[in-house]
Amino acid sequence: MKNERPIVEALQKFVASEPQSLHVPGHKHGVLSALPNELKTALTYDVTELSGLDDFHHPEEAIASAELLLTKTYGADRSFFLVNGSTVGNLAMIYATCQRGDIIIVQRNAHKSVFHGIELVGAKPVYVTPQWDLQSGTAGSVSTEVLKEALQRYPNAKAVILTYPTYYGIVSQQLAQQIALCHEKHIPVLVDEAHGAHLIASKAFPVSALNLGADVVVQSAHKTLPAMTMASFLHIKSSLIQPEKINGYLRMLQSSSPSYLLLASLDDARHYVSTYLESDSMYLMDKRQQLVESLRSLPGLVVVEVDDPLKLLLRAPGYTGFQLKDAFENNQLYVELADAEQVLIILPLLKHGQSYPFGEMCIRIKDAVAELKKQKGEAVEQMGKQYEMAHITTSEYTFAEIGLMDKEWIPYMRAIGRVAASMLIPYPPGIPLFVPGEKITVAKLSQLEELLAMGAAFQGVHRLQEKLIYVIKH
Repeated sequence: MKNERPIVEALQKFVASEPQSLHVPGHKHGVLSALPNELKTALTYDVTELSGLDDFHHPEEAIASAELLLTKTYGADRSFFLVNGSTVGNLAMIYATCQRGDIIIVQRNAHKSVFHGIELVGAKPVYVTPQWDLQSGTAGSVSTEVLKEALQRYPNAKAVILTYPTYYGIVSQQLAQQIALCHEKHIPVLVDEAHGAHLIASKAFPVSALNLGADVVVQSAHKTLPAMTMASFLHIKSSLIQPEKINGYLRMLQSSSPSYLLLASLDDARHYVSTYLESDSMYLMDKRQQLVESLRSLPGLVVVEVDDPLKLLLRAPGYTGFQLKDAFENNQLYVELADAEQVLIILPLLKHGQSYPFGEMCIRIKDAVAELKKQKGEAVEQMGKQYEMAHITTSEYTFAEIGLMDKEWIPYMRAIGRVAASMLIPYPPGIPLFVPGEKITVAKLSQLEELLAMGAAFQGVHRLQEKLIYVIKH
């Protein structure tokens, strides 16, 4: 049964019947589209909820069968396809567990969609600061001691939101223990596992949060499985949260015109991971090890391995990650992200016999690093360092209060002790540096200065080109 792809098969059957379009979408199977032929071809399958293709929000046929296969593949109580990215999954799980004024404990290096969800619901966030991961030089996971203290100080919290693995592939070795601590207090654990849809594929990967006891897990299938961008999964395995409650919010938050290309892609990605064998994993790990050894032989390049074997960090000592990224792009190599010290690359989840141009990649990396060495390095010693942060923090004001308060633009150099009025998000990875309601500290400003000096890109409400940020008016 796991070899079935119900949505893909339903689409193939529909297209094979040579249907005439008297319905949306307006491109009429691509006939009216002026897109290049390579893109136009796919529009044949870009249909809507017609007879035989099921109803996304009330599935009974192909979509229901495909979601049942997804549920079994991940060992959940119930799983859903998401066509609005993991963002909609994060919003739905927060809506389903919290109401206005409720306390919610949140890992501070969460994705921006988590903060948006808390703001929309009107919950009161309590931020738990993650430990610094020395290997990757990034914020990692929350310690059990810090989470325990937060649970003691806020025993009425309605949910705990954790990120696992981090964007950089770091996992908590204490997650099962932490989930058990929360469950002792009947607090559900919601996990943003955006970068972990592949974890069930093999024992070579860290254990999925769902198998460690998490109540709700959201995964971006498109990040590590062969799915289209925006295609995501949500899984529920809980005695504390009713699946129908989350389903109700998904019906409200997701599009009423779901993309069948995305649904087919999700069906195919589920099929891919459910048919992944340990022999595939052995093949992948062998190819990966050859790549790592080749990269380590290149002069001027440092390779850092992390918990998730699909992630690698590459550094060129003396140069920032942004400089290394630019050098890569000059050689048509595009990485996932760059930071002060390094670039992050994501490897393909290969199956036995599949090939990927690792050899050509190494040649281009060698050329990129050689070109980089002709430039002046911009890295300085303090870049990428750990900043001292309080373990547990709260907002000075609720999001609703902030909405009613007067605000002003001020030079960020004069912002110490002021309260942020908007989100400031280095992107990627999309983890907010400032969150509305948080007091701006010396450490936060130091991080901002470091990122600006290296040319990092920012999202959110800001005027950083004028060196101004938005704060609550005194």
